[in-house]
Amino acid sequence: MLKIPELKRRIFFTLIMLAVYRVGCAIPTPGIDADALSAFFARYQGTLLGLFDMFSGGALERMSIFALGIMPYISASIILELLTVVVPHLAQLKKEGDEGRKKITQYARYGTVALALVQGFGIAVGLESMQSPGGAMVVPNPGWGFRIMTMITLTAGTAFIMWLGEQITERGIGNGISLIIFAGIVARMPSAISSTFQMVRLGEMSIFMMVIIVVMMVAVIAFICFVEQGQRRLPVQYAKRVVGRRMYGGQTTHLPLKINTSGVIPPIFASSIIMFPATIAQFIQIEWVQNAANAITPGGWIYSLLYVVLIFFFCYFYTAVTFNPEDVADNMKKFGGFIPGIRPGKRTAEYIDRVLTRITLGGAVYVSAVCVLPTVLISQFNVPFYFGGTALLIVVGVAMDTMAQIESHLLQRHYDGFMKKGMVRGR
Repeated sequence: MLKIPELKRRIFFTLIMLAVYRVGCAIPTPGIDADALSAFFARYQGTLLGLFDMFSGGALERMSIFALGIMPYISASIILELLTVVVPHLAQLKKEGDEGRKKITQYARYGTVALALVQGFGIAVGLESMQSPGGAMVVPNPGWGFRIMTMITLTAGTAFIMWLGEQITERGIGNGISLIIFAGIVARMPSAISSTFQMVRLGEMSIFMMVIIVVMMVAVIAFICFVEQGQRRLPVQYAKRVVGRRMYGGQTTHLPLKINTSGVIPPIFASSIIMFPATIAQFIQIEWVQNAANAITPGGWIYSLLYVVLIFFFCYFYTAVTFNPEDVADNMKKFGGFIPGIRPGKRTAEYIDRVLTRITLGGAVYVSAVCVLPTVLISQFNVPFYFGGTALLIVVGVAMDTMAQIESHLLQRHYDGFMKKGMVRGR
């Protein structure tokens, strides 16, 4: 990698930007008692707060200037993606190529600032009512001064992270937004590894159990890599056509359909929907509300069942929103392409939709298995296996995409990739 000056510059730029992000995660928001906040978060692990804290790389638990993380930008982008189905103007922009995407990105930035202001105000008001188990107030001096300052600080932090991500995408290597989430998740791994060795040293976990956990970790990662690269390739034949004195077309290619078309969006949405009522119920001291909250907290069979059902729903829903078989069939017909044995146009769209529906079932089963595996092993078999779920899907997916981009740079200059035998499949 370091033999190519341009690639070396891109990698170093990416590492510097990620280092800036991690430094910002340690800068606290003014006006907060850090000790009281830390004690409060220790009490509410496994709720929506814990999920957001994972995506912010621990910045929410410390209430740093990057506490909101990149989630407002992701939410705004997903909302715009969904609106392209119902808003004709956005649908037209999506078809206009680079200029249309720039306009949609601009709308996403405005939406990010608006969401960050609303969430910042909500966090500020929530912080004023929080207190540690010992009774210490998280905000010693509440009021509108603290609320406005917190809104501005957190919104500026989110806007800066959004700018960092765009700079990494443009001048670094890999997708900047994904790498920022990746860095936040990976930053917690050293402490998790250290605590595991501490358990072995104190005799709380046997060496045999630790070996089993390591083997399972490797197996889960290999399984994710295998499925993420899985595709159903539909053969596409292009008819020959004469334009002037030149003959075009006549080649055979394929239409790749990924098994997991929706990526990590379904488990993120499913977790948020399930954990939101559980988080709200923590603050309502009514017996039946508390019982309902306990029933849908991670670890129970009701939580796992709801989680799987919602993952299946969002896998199909998000795939239907982001992939339109009719547009694909129309584009193929426009350029003289057809699937052998299938009529162009409506029949082709129906065939693609039928194939996509079947492979999405396999993708939903795969995502559900990876996300529910830690919960089942911990609650049913008492195996301390925390290596799985949404975080692992994000980490492995981002690592594979970044590695594929680096290898594409290497191949452009006739260098071998990371592996001498066989490059990364699917790029």
